[in-house]
Amino acid sequence: MEQPLLRRESARRCCSYSTLKVWLPILSWLPKYNLKWLQMDVLAGLTVGLTTVPQALAYAEVAGLPVQFGLYSAFMGGFIYTFLGTSKDVTLGPTAIMSLLCFSVVGGQPHRAVLLSLLCGVIQAVMALLRLGFLLDFISFPVIKGFTCAAAVTIGFGQVKNILGIQGVSKEFFLEVYYTFHKIPEARIGDVVLGLLCLTLLVMLMFMKSSLTSDDDSTCTTIARKLVWAIATMRNALVVIAASLIAFSWDIYGNHVFTITGKTTQGLPPFRLPPTSDTTANGTFVSFGEIVKSFGGGLAVIPFMGLLESIAIAKAFASQNDYRIDANQELLAIGVTNIMGSFVSAYPVTGSFGRTAVNSQTGVCTPAGGIVTSVIVLLSLAFLMPAFYYIPKASLAAVIICAVAPMVDYRVVVKMWKIHKLDLLPFVVTFLMSLWQVQYGIIGGIAVSGVLLFYTMARPKIKVSDHGVLVMELSSGLTFPATEYLSHIMHTRALQVSPPRSVVLDCSHVSIIDYTVISELRDLLRQFKLREVHLIFAGLQPSVLKVLLAADLKGLRYTDSVDAALQMESRNLLDD
Repeated sequence: MEQPLLRRESARRCCSYSTLKVWLPILSWLPKYNLKWLQMDVLAGLTVGLTTVPQALAYAEVAGLPVQFGLYSAFMGGFIYTFLGTSKDVTLGPTAIMSLLCFSVVGGQPHRAVLLSLLCGVIQAVMALLRLGFLLDFISFPVIKGFTCAAAVTIGFGQVKNILGIQGVSKEFFLEVYYTFHKIPEARIGDVVLGLLCLTLLVMLMFMKSSLTSDDDSTCTTIARKLVWAIATMRNALVVIAASLIAFSWDIYGNHVFTITGKTTQGLPPFRLPPTSDTTANGTFVSFGEIVKSFGGGLAVIPFMGLLESIAIAKAFASQNDYRIDANQELLAIGVTNIMGSFVSAYPVTGSFGRTAVNSQTGVCTPAGGIVTSVIVLLSLAFLMPAFYYIPKASLAAVIICAVAPMVDYRVVVKMWKIHKLDLLPFVVTFLMSLWQVQYGIIGGIAVSGVLLFYTMARPKIKVSDHGVLVMELSSGLTFPATEYLSHIMHTRALQVSPPRSVVLDCSHVSIIDYTVISELRDLLRQFKLREVHLIFAGLQPSVLKVLLAADLKGLRYTDSVDAALQMESRNLLDD
């Protein structure tokens, strides 16, 4: 009788309104929505939208896809995140890093990029449902920094050829560097001048925005400051529009001095199933299995990096604006976004730090601001695509370079050198390997970090001091990789010397112990007994002591502290 009642109670909890609010965070803030929030969300959505459109076009170039695919990828996130997101600030869409990763896996093939979005979304959503967000904790900070610095260098330098207006440059980084310099004599003067002008304007506006501080609170000063802030915030859109007008003006008079984007597909993308097969340029059919196999390690790296980037951004702004996020719910939001995005020809997306910062600074109140941003992207797709024909590639290159330049954090190298030099090893490995192949860089960095972590576990610091009796202080947990090392220290410092020495093992920092360690300790206690010396455990935590007692170790001696252990050994010597 009790089991049916328990099942009914469990079913009621699963179907309760509070449980529904966990899965649909919109239900937490929508009942409190008011006119003030609407005004701020609309303002933030408009501002972010004007930033999103030029960036989406530019990032599609990084992904090696036609520019309209950037816009296809930029609107689904706003709608989905409004219902599923737990951060008021985060905006989902194409980013420089995800675009680079996408290119490294699909090589600029649109059908495969769309399928990649679907598979990434499924992996991310499954991770969310299984509560596997903790796996991201195994990607260390040096690996993240090494990857972002390498990505910024790769993406930024990859746009130099567009600033110079040169063609036929390899997309592999080292060959790209060689051929870019080799082909400098082929640079188009119009692209160079326009690209440098756009870069200069973007940098100036960026510095103007960062230096907006004033003690004068007069009305005129406040209005001027807000005007400068608005212009600087929308700098990407303004520069691209101005460059397009210049290109159009020259083009109508028959002077084709700029490399322009060219014809793009107009209108909204059709809502259809993602492609599960492909056809090569020579007409060869490629099956779903073959495509997935071609993705290789990228199918593991891209979902992880998307989650890592988005959750890191969400946590940063949650801390800054004093609210909390649900990491697993964030995983679900980005996973569903990528799944649904694949039905409208989107490639994988994640949270954008730059656009999220704009969203927060504009005063967004709820995730509903993303709906306004998405509407602006849809309007651009519906009505402005013909105008994108005249966007100079040099202006998009300038936007990308300015977006990724702050990601090259050279100061972090100095900090790691001062704080923990060994962290430079995974940083350098990740950085150098990412210049070769992005996904290999991340995998290599994680592998090196793992080796360092396992080495630390296998070689815990053991401080040995002589108080008449040897005192060995363990600095960390005691698990199976450390058993051989601990046994070696015991033998070389206590059991194999003449005469043998008693040992006090200070376990005050040990909070976990396993069966392999127990087996080794049993053997050590036997060795100490054969040599008529003692092994005394000091400062055992209750959980560890419980395990040792359950193991029924013969000759086990333990005390509350090292001093008590030393006194015990002194009494033993007197008794002897």
